[in-house]
Amino acid sequence: MFSRFTNIINALQALDKTYSNSELVRKILRCLRKSWMPKVTAIEEAKNLIILPLEDLLGSLMTHELSMQKKDDDEEKEKKKKKMVALKSSLIENSEDDDDNEELALITRKFKKFLASKK
Repeated sequence: MFSRFTNIINALQALDKTYSNSELVRKILRCLRKSWMPKVTAIEEAKNLIILPLEDLLGSLMTHELSMQKKDDDEEKEKKKKKMVALKSSLIENSEDDDDNEELALITRKFKKFLASKK
């Protein structure tokens, strides 16, 4: 955005239309999206826009942009970590299978007890 802005300002200067530094700062602050409004308000309140150099404004905005990107990346990582897997359950209506499973579980428990007593 800043390079496009600079190109436009340079073209206007070639046509003998010049803007003061404070006008350029205000134009940049005005063109930012709504998501930037808290930062714009903070800059307007904390700094004197009449003497604020354009480079300082650019540095402040770039720093804010990097912190927003880092925050977004961290949120995406958290979402990926919190993905849950839902498994489908199935009903077994056959009672013979239940009996077989219970017998297998009983044999497994007894075998584990046997191995534990041998150690």
